[in-house]
Amino acid sequence: MNNIQATKIVERAANLPLYLHAYAFHLNMRMEKILPEDLLDIASQQQLKGVKIHVMDGESQSLRHASDERLKNFAEKSRQLGLDIHIETSASDARTIDEAVRIALKSGATSVRFYPRYEGTLSAVMEMIAKDIQYIKAKYQHSGLTFTLEQHEDLQSHELVKLVRQADFPQLSLLFDFANMINANEEPLDALAVMGSEVTQVHIKDALITHEGEGRGHTACISGAGELPFKELLLQLICLGEDIPQVTAFGLEEEVDYYAPAFRFTHEDINPWIPLRQMSETPLPTSGIEERLNKEIDDAMNQIMYVRNILGDLHKEAVNILKR
Repeated sequence: MNNIQATKIVERAANLPLYLHAYAFHLNMRMEKILPEDLLDIASQQQLKGVKIHVMDGESQSLRHASDERLKNFAEKSRQLGLDIHIETSASDARTIDEAVRIALKSGATSVRFYPRYEGTLSAVMEMIAKDIQYIKAKYQHSGLTFTLEQHEDLQSHELVKLVRQADFPQLSLLFDFANMINANEEPLDALAVMGSEVTQVHIKDALITHEGEGRGHTACISGAGELPFKELLLQLICLGEDIPQVTAFGLEEEVDYYAPAFRFTHEDINPWIPLRQMSETPLPTSGIEERLNKEIDDAMNQIMYVRNILGDLHKEAVNILKR
C-alpha cells in the first residue's frame, strides 16, 4: 500500500457500499425458505447499502413471478429501509433483458447485471454479445438504469473491455467477480489490471482452484479459506477512481460449494470454441438439508463480518502509513 492508496483507504473503507447478494442464500431461496422481501430485512439489519437479487431467486416466489402490486410494495419497502436494489439476470438476449428491465423499473432498482451464455467460436460469440449490447443501448439507454456486464468464466478480460469500449454506451460497465476469471485461465490481479478502468461493481467471494488439463476451474468456499488474493483485490478495487470511488457496489456473494469448470486453456486456438453453459447453480445436498440451510445463513453472516474485519485492517494499515 502506497501513500496514495492509503489516503483513499482512509477516505473510503469505512463507508464502503456493501450489498447483500441473494446467491449467498441460494439454497434457502431454492427451497423458498428465504424470499426476496426477506433479503431487504437482512440487508437492513446488517446496515448494508442494498441488495443484489436475481430475477429467479425464490423460485415460485421470485420477482419474475411477482405481480405489479408486489413489485410496487417491494420498491416501497426498499425505499423505507433506505436500500438500493440491483437486479441480476443470466443471459443477454433481448427477451431476457426485457424481463430484467421490466422487473428493475417496477421494483425501484437502479441497475441490471447480465452475462452472455452463447455457444460458438469466440469471434461469433463476441459478435452476438455486441449485438445484444446495442439492443440494450437502443432500447434502454435513457431508462435511468445502469447496466453491468459480468466477467463470467468464459470470456477473458481484454475481450470484455473490448465489448464495453466498442459499445459507446456510457451506462454500461463491467462487474468484476473475485473468482470467475480463473475459468477463463486468468489470474485475479492480472485480470483486474486489464479490466480495472471499466469496473464499477464487484462480487466478493473466495475459491479453491482446480487444475483441469491446461485450464482451471474453481470451487467457491468460505471467505478466507480459499486461494484468491482476497485482501489485495479489495485494496485495489477500493482505490479505483481518482477523486471519487469508481466502484459503487460490492456484492457479498458467499457461495460455498459452487463449482465451475475450465472454459479457456493455455494452448487454445486463436478463435477457440466457447461451449454452451447453464446458469450458475449450487446443488442441493442429498441429505442433512436443514443443517445445510442453516450453515448457508451462518456462512453469509460470517462473510459480512470477515469483509468488515479486512476493511478495518486495511484502514489501520493506511493510517500507519500516513503517520510515517
